[in-house]
Amino acid sequence: MSTTCATRLPPAAVSAGFDETAGLDPRRWHALPIILIGSFLAFLDFFIVNIALPAMRADLGASPAQLQFIVAAYGISFGISLITGGRLGDIYVRKRVFLIGISGFTITSALCGLSPTAETLITCRVAQAICAAIVTPQVLAIIRVEFAASERPIAIGLYGASMCSFIGISPAVGGEIDEAAGDGDIGQVRNPQLVGALGNDVLR
Repeated sequence: MSTTCATRLPPAAVSAGFDETAGLDPRRWHALPIILIGSFLAFLDFFIVNIALPAMRADLGASPAQLQFIVAAYGISFGISLITGGRLGDIYVRKRVFLIGISGFTITSALCGLSPTAETLITCRVAQAICAAIVTPQVLAIIRVEFAASERPIAIGLYGASMCSFIGISPAVGGEIDEAAGDGDIGQVRNPQLVGALGNDVLR
């Protein structure tokens, strides 16, 4: 997508009929659902693992302390890495950073699903959280840069509404995915290849 930053125009420019969307990528509204879904993956992953803890205890022989750390490792690493993830988007191209984060999330999700021990799973969860923290800050940054001032309230409103909806439905969706995938595929069902493929096509 274009990196042209749309700024608020003075009243004189608006009254003269200046088009503030000129130079902006016409596909920006098509890209918005893609980046919102990418942000949703970070929240969905957290709830899927919470629901899957009994299966992990049985399959991996994890102790109660290890189960707690499987959950905490993701949350702590995600929170610590958010600022760095946002800064990476400021330094480099946001589309590129978003796609790198999604690709890393895909790989680490597969590694989580293939983890033979609780210790390996914890390590993969830390890496997965870092990738999620790279993806999440790019959402609002892309909205700020790629949408005109008159469009941003709508885009940000959609972001807020979707995040509230995603958080609300994540436990139910996570439970359905875990039940459908089976105990052995818990990590792999989160692979966001589709988001990455669509993002690579739209986020230019």
